[in-house]
Amino acid sequence: MKISSAPFVGGNRRSGAVSILIVLAVVAFAFAPVARAVPTPDQDPFYAAPADLAAQPDGAVLRTRSIALYGLPLPVSAWQVQYRTNDTNGSPIPGMATVLVPNWPWFGPGQRPLLSYQIAEDSLATRCAPSYALAGGWDLGGANTYIDTPFIAEALRRGWAVVTSDYEGPDSRFLDGVNAGRAVLDGIRAARTLAPDGVGPASPIGAWGYSGGAFATLWAGQIQPRYAPDIQFAGITSGGVPADWTAMAHSVDGTVQAGLGMLVLLAIAKNEPNSGVPELLNERGRIALADDASACAPDLVLEYINAHVDDFAAVPDVLFHPVFRAATDRQELGGSAPVMPMYLYHSTTDDVIPVAGFTDLVGRYCAQGADLTSVHSALPGHNVTAIGEAAGAMGFLADRFAGVPVAPGCHGR
Repeated sequence: MKISSAPFVGGNRRSGAVSILIVLAVVAFAFAPVARAVPTPDQDPFYAAPADLAAQPDGAVLRTRSIALYGLPLPVSAWQVQYRTNDTNGSPIPGMATVLVPNWPWFGPGQRPLLSYQIAEDSLATRCAPSYALAGGWDLGGANTYIDTPFIAEALRRGWAVVTSDYEGPDSRFLDGVNAGRAVLDGIRAARTLAPDGVGPASPIGAWGYSGGAFATLWAGQIQPRYAPDIQFAGITSGGVPADWTAMAHSVDGTVQAGLGMLVLLAIAKNEPNSGVPELLNERGRIALADDASACAPDLVLEYINAHVDDFAAVPDVLFHPVFRAATDRQELGGSAPVMPMYLYHSTTDDVIPVAGFTDLVGRYCAQGADLTSVHSALPGHNVTAIGEAAGAMGFLADRFAGVPVAPGCHGR
């Protein structure tokens, strides 16, 4: 992936270190399969919930350990941080975040910015969690983490600290907005408590995610006023935004990416066993639900090429069944507009998430008084737009961190 060529404050001495960072980030992506052995989260006692979890406040740091990013000697200090957060029902659960800070001082004004970067976890199992891949664990399920390496590297290149949470939680709840939003917000709280070099109470905070990461980012933005009023975002950016889950699953049905539609179906059945969705599955669907309980999106894409979800359902048009629609409707964005400035972008020819849902979401946010810049990108497709529109997203965050005022209201292009 191409990394933005925007200037870094501080001159040639740091440019050399930055060049090394970028090169090693590419090396990390290319050589991840030969990374050192790392226990999966389910096998690692560090991830286990402590006995006093419920007694801790939201976002409290429970334990920390230093790691080598990707298991390599990168010029980045990295930690895994376990913290207390809450699931959708309000029950305490252990969260896990990876906190990164470049090994050079912050030369900009004020305190070092903190970027909450949400990787598209897209998983039904913890082996797909970003923290596992970032620590040097290798699994096909970590593909999205490796793909996002250049975006994280660019944030570090600019001198920002980065926190990325395993926002699906210990039960890997894909498609659970409140669960994801709370994990993101409490991960930010934990990163501020850790206070890596240059990060402090006055550090400007931003958030960014693409695709599944956008879902978590925007849910965090939506619930922030009532769940985490102590966190004030300078701005958030999101692209390839999942809006209208039924339309998304239907758009990939029967294609080479049909596994993404299966991910939606299986996640809803797994997360909400009392919703009636499991009863919509036929025997083949019930077998898939059991056999794919530890699958990640890349696994499902390979397994279900050209598949149709109706082949796994006991009813026709299962994606449009009222029971299924009711379950997915609870996970749709747009119930409330985030109060911080937003920059949202989406390809008009997105081949994974139809643009109509994005356009509708922008309209709902704007009707609620959001300060929002929306970009309907002419770049072709989901993945190309992730790369091609990243510079605009990064530039928006840089302006917010620098205190540049944003024009109120909604602005589209």
